[in-house]
Amino acid sequence: MPRPIAATHDTVDGAHFAFTDRWGGVSAVPYEELNLGGAVGDEPEAVLSNRELVAKHLEIDPDHVVWMNQVHGREVATVDAPWGVSEVPGTDAVVTARRGLALAVLTADCTPVLLADPVAKIAGAAHAGRPGMIAGVVPAAVEAMVRLGARPDRIIARTGPAVCGSCYEVPERMRDEVAEVEPAAYAETSWGTPAVDVTAGVDAQLERLGVRDRRLSAVCTRESADHFSYRRDRTTGRLAGYVWLD
Repeated sequence: MPRPIAATHDTVDGAHFAFTDRWGGVSAVPYEELNLGGAVGDEPEAVLSNRELVAKHLEIDPDHVVWMNQVHGREVATVDAPWGVSEVPGTDAVVTARRGLALAVLTADCTPVLLADPVAKIAGAAHAGRPGMIAGVVPAAVEAMVRLGARPDRIIARTGPAVCGSCYEVPERMRDEVAEVEPAAYAETSWGTPAVDVTAGVDAQLERLGVRDRRLSAVCTRESADHFSYRRDRTTGRLAGYVWLD
């Protein structure tokens, strides 16, 4: 029997932020159990069932969830309805002014970023891996929200489970290149080698933009057996973060 879903769910003034772990779904090894990624080799029927299970748990309509075809860039799509089956574009952030429309971001080490301005009723979700963080996908998402009427000082930001700076080992040259763009991402592993802290980089970007209400997840996906990690397992499932407004 699969374990029950235990997604974290935070609500602030009608803005909902939720992140899944790996338990409570129907996928088989190596995607056990709650894989929500449709492009990792899992059975499509299992992924669909898992997405429906999470939607039921969060009390949202599974047909009112916007998923992305994530490409590690900085493109932002403004949406007011889910995509058609053949219409999902390559984008790493989505924003909406449509209440009740849930925006979803898939990760397995990258930093999922959920954003909402409860006053303006604007929501956004971004997929910030190392390339996306450097490219500025999170600032691009905030800028898109502002164009819809949001204000940075009212935006609430939540990041989900991601590989931490103490575990994200990279070559020294890569760390230096990242730090040239975002100094806050400079890190060192717990074993003393060069590393990158994507979540710290995202947090610094949000702070510069004037986003004051920021909460960062303390969960490292590489260290947590309860979460999928590409760097740890390579062939694995995907977690999801969801943001929506009442």
